[in-house]
Amino acid sequence: MATRNFTSMAGELAYDDIGSGDPVVLLHATLHDRRDFTPIIPALAENHRVIALDWPGHGESSSSGPLSATRMADVLDEFVTGTDLRDAVFVGNSIGGYAAARLAIERPNRVAALVLVNTGGFIPRTPAVRAFCAALATPWIARRVAPSFIRGYMKPNGPADEAIIERAVAAARTPEGIEVFTSLWRSFTDTAFDLGDRAASITAPTLIVWGTKDIAIPARIGRRTHTKVSGSELRELPTGHAAFSSAPAEFLDIVQPFIRTVLARRAC
Repeated sequence: MATRNFTSMAGELAYDDIGSGDPVVLLHATLHDRRDFTPIIPALAENHRVIALDWPGHGESSSSGPLSATRMADVLDEFVTGTDLRDAVFVGNSIGGYAAARLAIERPNRVAALVLVNTGGFIPRTPAVRAFCAALATPWIARRVAPSFIRGYMKPNGPADEAIIERAVAAARTPEGIEVFTSLWRSFTDTAFDLGDRAASITAPTLIVWGTKDIAIPARIGRRTHTKVSGSELRELPTGHAAFSSAPAEFLDIVQPFIRTVLARRAC
């Protein structure tokens, strides 16, 4: 595995690049990092070039300036264009799913397929949702609730999940982590974060995998996302926010055939 760096407008990005073949890009959630995908990377790398990216201000990536969901999506666009990635499969969790979906809307030639895992970007901006986001965007509230909130949405199922929780909670206990956390939650109320009205523009084959025990983005949002993205497939697993970590074998049993089918069709 080669760890590389990419200079973006939002900071120096660290990413792992392993394997060869058609590219699969892995995009993690807020306050998490690329190690979230450790349980599935070896299997994916047997047949694909796997790229796992740390968002700005996460993991080993630096950050310059305030972060927002749209800025993250801009960074993904910059990364994909700057590294000349084409016809890649994007596996996006939470904010990573939002960024991948927006890329599919705006750069369809770069996206062979989407795998959206408990994704953001398709949540209706109701008063309750806006109030919830505003609360988590308040630093003193975030400092108090982030550790329990992270454990609550992860619904841990084994050592890999516990490692994710440990890293995310450690980040939430730093001033820098709280700044990242609150800035991103503040941005989730922006109109630009809502892709619902643009979802019809997604032409890439889309698989939606949803952990039904997630309290942050519940299962009804997965079903709503499925209705918004025409032709998408929805599969549900009894996990929390990160099915690829909680149930890697079951996740791969769903995702790998989807990727093989999509890429075989493109090769014809």
